[in-house]
Amino acid sequence: MAISQQSQQQTTGTEINYYFLCKKKLWYFTHGIQMEQGSDLVYLGKLLHETSYNREKKEIDIDNAIKIDFIDKDRVIHEVKKSDKVEEPHIWQLKYYIWFLKQKGVEGVCGKINYPKLKKCVDVVLEPADEKEIEKILEEVKGIKESEAPPAVKQMRICKKCSYADICWV
Repeated sequence: MAISQQSQQQTTGTEINYYFLCKKKLWYFTHGIQMEQGSDLVYLGKLLHETSYNREKKEIDIDNAIKIDFIDKDRVIHEVKKSDKVEEPHIWQLKYYIWFLKQKGVEGVCGKINYPKLKKCVDVVLEPADEKEIEKILEEVKGIKESEAPPAVKQMRICKKCSYADICWV
């Protein structure tokens, strides 16, 4: 299953993250309903990102699809995150970045999730099985984005702190 260049350019790292975090949040986000601007938790995450790793060139935007926090001289893509409470979405976002770069002909890249507050790092490698999974995920993301209504989801613990909670469970 091959994903067209146009389709992959239209999927962002944030969308991949939201796909794993909450498909309803993904739908809201891709339909222009963006609640993060007023969230104190999102603001704290941005502040942590801005004040950590000051020597690195940050926010590397590639094709308006992926925005890498920074990449080091050893070709390691770094993502800076506030908490590891929802680590799986972070891992898949980073795997998507590696996959995306591979589609562009960039080889030999791996990833690292940095949790500066926790003094913790998680290494991320794109495995061959992950590549097939990403192609499947991109098709599912496309379906969610094209849907006329948000998908039904179950309420989770993380919903309490979600910036979309006010509109999600009314």
